Amino acid sequence: MGNSSKNLEMISITFPDGSKREFEKGVSGLKVAENISSSLKKAAIACSIDGVLSDLTLQIDKSSKLEIHTNKDQTIALELIRHDCAHIMARAVQEIWPDTRVTIGPVIENGWYYDFDREEPFTPEDLIVIEKKMKEIINLRDPVKTEVWARTDAIDFYQNKDEQYKVQLINDIPAEQDIRMYWHGYWQDLCRGPHLLHTGQIPGDCFKLMSIAGAYWKGDSANKMLQRIYGVAFRNKDELKNYLHFLEEAKKRDHRKIGKDMELFHMQEEAPGMIFWHPNGWKIYQVLQNYMQKELEKSGYVEVKTPQVVDRKLWEQSGHWDKYQEHMFIVEVDEEGAREKRVNALKPMNCPCHVQIYNQGVKSYRDLPFRMAEFGSCHRYEPSGAMHGIMRVRGFVQDDAHIFCTEAQIESETKKFIDLLAKIYSDLGFKNFKIKFSDRPIKRSGSDEIWKKAEDALKNATTSAGAAFDLNPGEGAFYGPKLEFVLTDAIGRDWQCGTLQVDFVLPERLKAAYVGQDGNKRRPVMLHRAILGSFERFIGILIEENSGNLPLWMAPVQIVIASVVSGANDYAKDLCQKLSEKNIRVQLDIKNEKINYKIREHSLKKVPVIFAVGLREVENQTVTIRKLGSNSTQTKLFTDALSDLIDLCKVP
Repeated sequence: MGNSSKNLEMISITFPDGSKREFEKGVSGLKVAENISSSLKKAAIACSIDGVLSDLTLQIDKSSKLEIHTNKDQTIALELIRHDCAHIMARAVQEIWPDTRVTIGPVIENGWYYDFDREEPFTPEDLIVIEKKMKEIINLRDPVKTEVWARTDAIDFYQNKDEQYKVQLINDIPAEQDIRMYWHGYWQDLCRGPHLLHTGQIPGDCFKLMSIAGAYWKGDSANKMLQRIYGVAFRNKDELKNYLHFLEEAKKRDHRKIGKDMELFHMQEEAPGMIFWHPNGWKIYQVLQNYMQKELEKSGYVEVKTPQVVDRKLWEQSGHWDKYQEHMFIVEVDEEGAREKRVNALKPMNCPCHVQIYNQGVKSYRDLPFRMAEFGSCHRYEPSGAMHGIMRVRGFVQDDAHIFCTEAQIESETKKFIDLLAKIYSDLGFKNFKIKFSDRPIKRSGSDEIWKKAEDALKNATTSAGAAFDLNPGEGAFYGPKLEFVLTDAIGRDWQCGTLQVDFVLPERLKAAYVGQDGNKRRPVMLHRAILGSFERFIGILIEENSGNLPLWMAPVQIVIASVVSGANDYAKDLCQKLSEKNIRVQLDIKNEKINYKIREHSLKKVPVIFAVGLREVENQTVTIRKLGSNSTQTKLFTDALSDLIDLCKVP
């Protein structure tokens, strides 16, 4: 009868440091953690078995690589916490309102949502009640368990519970995939997992329910409207507190609110995704465009203008009709004498039109690189739910340009572009940026050989330019790989703005050519590039980055001359005239209001400088200067103040 352990089958577990230990077949990650140390067992939240994230309770039946995860593994910890929060919230809702049906609850950026089918609408007050119930569930420390069920058994189970949404979800699961059923306590849900060991592994003060919204089942407007509850969750109370502070900062900086206060723009239902620019907003736009034009001219670009409406034939030739049609605004015209309607499209980008200009006349290798820029008005169909102020619109202007060059010039042109982009970003207040390299997408034009050639060329050029980049797989344009230039703003948000794309495909499709040194025709390479991305979005970013306190050279109104008493009105008018003659954007305020009221009014509109003038200033030919954001004032001779102001208003 001896020692029966000799008959047990053993497996080898390899740890991240390369060390190995023998365990009985069927051992769990939790048992392994316990074998290592009691502290690791206590801290463990999940494990990876041969690189696959798994529950700690999952049995390991073969020799494997194993990594035990704790709360220190930030990405994994956040995924699990948010995932389990979704389930706990669904349980809380059904405990409070048992007739509610649950659907899906995925993890999203910073948190999760769960969609519910409930007759009565949720209210903001309900969120407080749900949060309280969630904390009660967490305090129960209910163990999480999982089982794999036969598909038919799972369907019967949910049909008996009248959970028809879960039945539909099971029917959508591919036949080769397991049907995993999860419980914590008595409450059950359908889920792939993995999960934490028990509900108590979620800190009770690390999450918050944020909002309620409507959502169609499976995102289809033909289906029933459900109620969606959003939540956020982090690893601990401090991380949650920091995130909520970030949201408050973002709210204060919201370009839509600031844009209204500063009277920059508005939007309305009659023109969805289109901007009505007011005088102050249009002035910012013009100043930015003038600055960009000067920088491009210094860098050897020529500026062009191409049509808004272009026949579908060109979009078919370029490949956009096949790859991009769903985002295009189609214009059909009954032309006199034509047998059928002429189908046009508002241009969603400028590239094919720029090739048409390039193709006029014969180009020689001596003409390359040929840098062609356009502040091109484009239109793209964005779903209504995707639009956001002036950041995401349907009508916008790209600071677009295309460089036609030889393969040998890709490297030098890439370096020149990155240098130009860095200079412009710095002038606009962004000293640092990140670069992402986006390679071939699933839906693309051109052969794999061409794509490899383009990818290698862009990678080598970027490296040679001394620029580091992170990989962003599968996110290239349909015609070529691209660099994406990402700015980080004052509160840590990333904004993808500039792009550089290498394109061997479009010149071939549209028959662009140049005569080489050997006298033979060759295809140029086409570099697509933008720095701001779009004027509209970049202005939105500038507003939020600066909380509306734009640099003096860019402010729509640079200075207000405000009279303290009516006896100073003529002096104020005279100063206003002198400032205007120096091309300073000045506004006169001689309203019969108290000076403190005037200061509050213009500070709300983010005017950088106010010159207050009363009888003393008239007598001494001075001005009292108040700068935006400062509670102190300074009195100077007007001539000295004017000299300072001229220097400060200079465009970089």
